[in-house]
Amino acid sequence: MPTSLRYITSTSKLSLLGLLTFVMAGCGLSLDPSIESQDSGTDQLLIGISPVSESVVWISGTGGTFGRTLDGGATWQTGIVEGADSLQFRDVHGVDAHTAYLLSIGPGDESRIYKTVDGGENWELQFTNPEPQGFFDCFDFWDADSGMAFSDSFDGSFFIIITEDGGSTWTRVAPDRLPVAREGEGSFAASGLCLEAGGDGTAWIGTGASREGNGRVLRTPDRGRSWSWSDTPIAGGSVSGLTSVTFIDSRRGAALGGDVMDMESLEDNVSVTTDGGHTWTVATRTPFAGPVYGAVYVPAAPQPTLVAAGPMGLAFSADNGDSWIALSDENHWSVGFASPGAGWAIGTEGRITRIALYR
Repeated sequence: MPTSLRYITSTSKLSLLGLLTFVMAGCGLSLDPSIESQDSGTDQLLIGISPVSESVVWISGTGGTFGRTLDGGATWQTGIVEGADSLQFRDVHGVDAHTAYLLSIGPGDESRIYKTVDGGENWELQFTNPEPQGFFDCFDFWDADSGMAFSDSFDGSFFIIITEDGGSTWTRVAPDRLPVAREGEGSFAASGLCLEAGGDGTAWIGTGASREGNGRVLRTPDRGRSWSWSDTPIAGGSVSGLTSVTFIDSRRGAALGGDVMDMESLEDNVSVTTDGGHTWTVATRTPFAGPVYGAVYVPAAPQPTLVAAGPMGLAFSADNGDSWIALSDENHWSVGFASPGAGWAIGTEGRITRIALYR
């Protein structure tokens, strides 16, 4: 049964009056959060999630695992990609009920991209990382055929690849088109959300693991042909920085992360932008301790609503990071939403939590 969350946690600053302002007469949506556990059918760590609609959702994880639901999570079908049971699929992108891409992580040829067009019955290996020092963290797509994947840097350069033909070919972005990488800089394959592709050809990438400077956001307005970057207030370090970047539109976005190994940290882990990622300001940290591994904006929500997941919990903000409401204290790695009333968070031991925020 769903767990209703009709109260405000002590970590939230929202007042009852504030909650009432979220009742939207024009669209008929009001804030009424609830969560419900679902049976994934696997005990693997689930890391990647891609809702296609309120009914169709793809997931991925360790042990070569992928999964799909066609009924909003009432039932899940999971499987293992043939010949890939040693791989960790830390990102997935669903196109429709039949078509999806998987990204595995790891050094050298462990980083791969697969595609299915028959609902997971068969998977085509499209890309195998040829660089021994490369380590892919995440990918995203502008449309069914055009996407970008991001690897940690090596030899002072980032490693980014792009496809425009449904993954049949992946081409590296010339290093001289990219910002110079800081020492050790890359990202964290914690949720598959370190890269976001905007509908107009824009893409943002959140970085970390640098031995100098804070986590920063790389930005391209033209599918990788040109780039800029900006620092965020989130501290960097060998195991610190950004794990997730998300945008509600072309100007308003959030970059989240922290120290990915320190589960007791109370340092700032949320930053927001109102100018497309050119400048960032610190926001209120999440109510759960430790890092954020994955975060997304809720599409079509009546207010800018941000949902964050981490090993120490799950929470949402209905005022763009000014204040937070806790949803769960269980371990979650990533989160995705199809609509204000249909979202899912995933994590250890095959955990899937369905989330409804607005009704």
